[in-house]
Amino acid sequence: MPSAPAERAVRLLRRVFRRLGTPLTVRLWDGTTTRVGAPGETSFALVFRSRAVFRRLLLHPSSLRLGEAYIGGEIDIDGDLFAAMRTANHIERMPVPWATRFAVLAGLLRI
Repeated sequence: MPSAPAERAVRLLRRVFRRLGTPLTVRLWDGTTTRVGAPGETSFALVFRSRAVFRRLLLHPSSLRLGEAYIGGEIDIDGDLFAAMRTANHIERMPVPWATRFAVLAGLLRI
């Protein structure tokens, strides 16, 4: 059963990535796994090793920070790395409304 912070993280992920045009599987620090974005199967999972890295990457998302977290072992890509890079390109082009951005800021305080 997911922890309360993990449940809140899943809700945030679903809100942020509801407009993502490709499916994304995310596994959180406690093993909770969720799919967000477009329906369908994915060939990889983005794995967050800690709540701290989850908060940091959602608060200041960028491909540079994602790459640094990956190299530092704070996140992992479980599966097809090239598919993950294609999804990252989709994420960078995805519009995120200001209301969603504010909801993320407020939600991250509780994770």
